[in-house]
Parts: sequence; C-alpha cells; structure tokens
Amino acid sequence: MRIGELATASGVTTKTVRFYEQAGLVPEPPRTSSGYRDYPGESLTRLAFIRDAQHAGLTLAEIRGILALRDSGQAPCDHVSELIDEHLEEIDRRISELRKTRTALRGLAERAADTDPASCTDTDICRLISRPRVP
Repeated sequence: MRIGELATASGVTTKTVRFYEQAGLVPEPPRTSSGYRDYPGESLTRLAFIRDAQHAGLTLAEIRGILALRDSGQAPCDHVSELIDEHLEEIDRRISELRKTRTALRGLAERAADTDPASCTDTDICRLISRPRVP
C-alpha cells in the first residue's frame, strides 16, 4: 500500500509515517518499479502500536526498544512491564510534586487576598511571592 493509503488507514499523516521511518520505528518499505513506497499490511499494526504506546506515555526511544525486541523474535512483555512500572513511579512522583506546588500556590493566593498593593515598597519585587525582609 502507498504511503497516503497507509496514513489514511492508520490515522496519521504521511509526514508522520516518514518521520517514524527516519526514527527507525517503521522499517523502510520496498519500492515499486516507479519508485513509490509500498508498505506491507503489517505496517498498519505497527503504526497503531506506536500510537497506542505514545498515548500510554512511552517515549519514541522506548517504543523503538520494544519494537527492536519484537523484530528480533523476542516477546517484549517483561521489558514493557518494567517500562510501565517506571512510568507509574514517575507519575506518582510528579503528582506528589504537583500537590506540594498546589499547597504553596494556595498559600500565595491567601496572601494575595490579604495584601494591599499600596503597601509594597520600592525595595520589594513582589510581596505576594517574597515576604518583606526584616532589617
């Protein structure tokens, strides 16, 4: 199938298909006698996998590693399980950081509600963020 057909059927653009080829995610297909790319049907499955893996938060490098395992004849399930665990740990860490940031911002919002802008001095940058220094 030609690149335009593949792109339409997979829901990506032809530019994306070419990018995935250059990135080593999709093997370069054979060419027709007139020079057009002639993608095999399994390219649809591969593009669907790439899209699903990206939606799950995997990086292109991680996806490339999974595909390399599969292409070498190995089942990538153990590797994918490790990646999932790593991503879950990272998300939990980020959620914790976001909670701390939310708490800090709520405190600043309370301070903003209680601060009279007229009380700021020329030596203050912003009293909402930095408390006035006591000499």
